[in-house]
Amino acid sequence: MWSFIFKKKNNDSVEGSNVISVQKNTKESEIEKIANKLKEVLSQTSKEIIFLCVGSDRSTGDSLGPMVGTMLMEKNIPFPVYGTLEEPVHALNIKNVLKNIHKRYGDPFIFGIDACLGDEGRIGSVFIKEGAFIPGNAVNNVLPSVGNYHLKAIVNYLDPISPVLSLNSTRLYTVKILAEIITEIITKAVFDVREPTE
Repeated sequence: MWSFIFKKKNNDSVEGSNVISVQKNTKESEIEKIANKLKEVLSQTSKEIIFLCVGSDRSTGDSLGPMVGTMLMEKNIPFPVYGTLEEPVHALNIKNVLKNIHKRYGDPFIFGIDACLGDEGRIGSVFIKEGAFIPGNAVNNVLPSVGNYHLKAIVNYLDPISPVLSLNSTRLYTVKILAEIITEIITKAVFDVREPTE
């Protein structure tokens, strides 16, 4: 599972300018704000940029990553994308996927995309943060930390007794709207960034 405990201390460490709350009427300026941050992040690296969308299509809440990956592939973004509905990156294959990425690209800049769980009032929040994240953290699944930077979206509230139930009871509509917004953010950013090197 790719759940994440969004505790208050993490709220404090994420700058307000790097967070948006997705609603039906999310303003274009809000999307532009995060897209500009992402563009800034990607423009500062000379490494090969990889988008790694983690999650499983077998769980509604956890399908955010693969859904975004599929949408990015459909947009033909100019960077490699790993993790789609057809070929998801999940707990059973992530170690091999990471090994293959490093074998092919050496030491790339990996931008991770994932779903997470959090406070009920924060459902629909999208945030971008520097550093790796740890897939499976909330369910104590020991997996490698992922990414140089990452983008997460809170798809549902965190049930401390059964986080898996929270993921599985997430509305598909919520995931779809978040995936569309995240895809728009990334698309706006990447087409203004340098072309990837061969």
